[in-house]
Amino acid sequence: MQLMTDPEAKATLAELGTRVRAWRARRGMTRKQLAADSGLSERFLADVEGGKGNVSINSLEAAARALNITILELLQDAPRPALARVQSLLGRLDEGQLDQAYALLAASFGLADEQGREKRVALIGLRGAGKSTLGAQLAAGRGVPFVELDREIEREAGTSMNEILLLHGQAGLRRLERRALLRIAEDNAEGVVMTTGGSIVSERETFDLLQSRFWCVWLKASPEEHMSRVVAQGDMRPFDSTRGATSEALDDLRRILASREPLYARADAVVDTAARSVKQSFKDLERAVPAPR
Repeated sequence: MQLMTDPEAKATLAELGTRVRAWRARRGMTRKQLAADSGLSERFLADVEGGKGNVSINSLEAAARALNITILELLQDAPRPALARVQSLLGRLDEGQLDQAYALLAASFGLADEQGREKRVALIGLRGAGKSTLGAQLAAGRGVPFVELDREIEREAGTSMNEILLLHGQAGLRRLERRALLRIAEDNAEGVVMTTGGSIVSERETFDLLQSRFWCVWLKASPEEHMSRVVAQGDMRPFDSTRGATSEALDDLRRILASREPLYARADAVVDTAARSVKQSFKDLERAVPAPR
């Protein structure tokens, strides 16, 4: 687990204290009232608000309940009243409706940065779908650069993906991922073909950014074909390598694919490479992307 440095910890505690004070003021509660309602001592709350408290999740949960908010609301920036109304409305929508709402808002208020998006192609999907093979061919055919997002993230950080995770954790990796995405989009206004990691769709903010600047194509295959191709490549990530190409590993793959399938389906186009040769899949991919202009 990545531990915060001392300055980071102090800054986090100070920010947390500011938010507790702000919510208490918003609720019109004295510290004594908050202490009574939460079961926490006034002295402890004074330390928290002063940025000196040794805060646990349980104590945060107790304080949040007493303030009649969720712990997430306590940790997030307090929304503006109008934004709170919008969030309340959006909270009633399912995933599909949320995607529609996002597209409508972006289009209505000019928030989407879609200029030239059809020139920049991003291939998404699990490992073993043919992203690298087909992506390199597509880039060559269109006469544009071919880039792999993971390699660009490593270039951004100056170290390997494993080291990034060890040094910065998932949050650090995602920050670098978004930075690399923006750089690739800005540097390739005339076109690019890019492959992404399979998990990028799980990060809503990052996936929204990807879709706003790239024409996304989901390369899909059956779990069995994904597995056989990964084994042939000698790369068992993200499966448990201690178990090898077993039925358990295949079950892992099925679960990963099932959980991400609704997210992959948000792509602009889908190309099924199952039981298709590379040549056939490439022709399908060419048909799935806008013709270069």
